[in-house]
Amino acid sequence: MGNLIMENVKRITSLDAADVSVYVGLNERQLKRYNEPDNGIFICESMKVIKRAIAAGYKPQSFFVEESQLEGVKQFNTDNVPIYAASENVMKNITGYSLTGGVLSAMHRKCPLTPTKLIESCNKIVVLDDVENPTNVGAIFRSAAALGAEAVLLTEGCADPLYRRAARVSMGTVFQLEWTYINRSDISLLKESGFTLMALSLTDDARSLRDLKLSANKRAVVLGNEEHGISPKILNTCNMNVIIPMSNGVDSLNVASASAVAFWEIFKKV
Repeated sequence: MGNLIMENVKRITSLDAADVSVYVGLNERQLKRYNEPDNGIFICESMKVIKRAIAAGYKPQSFFVEESQLEGVKQFNTDNVPIYAASENVMKNITGYSLTGGVLSAMHRKCPLTPTKLIESCNKIVVLDDVENPTNVGAIFRSAAALGAEAVLLTEGCADPLYRRAARVSMGTVFQLEWTYINRSDISLLKESGFTLMALSLTDDARSLRDLKLSANKRAVVLGNEEHGISPKILNTCNMNVIIPMSNGVDSLNVASASAVAFWEIFKKV
């Protein structure tokens, strides 16, 4: 094992150790506020997710790994970054953590872009309105990245894309797309910038994705809350409502599944 890794490694035998308190004693919201008034931190899980975060410019504060995974951490530039190592049994005792690959990293958050800056730089944008489930947010990001979206705007009621579960489900694609938060009252900025806003919503005037014909290059797909859908304020701002044709009496898909279908149809021709 290289000297670089060894010099930074500290063995952990108990989860009561202060060195790993950010991994054990803090919930997601507390981590987000960890450095107030500066940006907080978040926890990454698995080699692949950590690798994508670092490639996107996120800086690790520390690593917490199973001893068997120490060699794998060498792929990251770990100089001067603390690495805490513990046995598999110790790691399994972290409440609420079902580890993927036995590797965690506490990362520093970056300063978010302004909505205006993000909108100016993209032609294909996803808008999430109070999508509360981290699994759904992660899955939507993965589909968005795979099917041509360039950025994601989220209202404040959405689950944080950097929550551990969201980032893991996304397979690290939350680090590949630009994203930021936006007030509902500012959704009109998209229309002012020439975007056609299409809301995935079960309304009487909704158009079928199968028959949709679009000429505008700037397109935004709007997805809403898992139970209540898109808020009236945003729905009234959109250019049109669209639906996915269903069979066998099914009225809709889960928001994450629906997003993949919508992205394929709406973004593929831009």
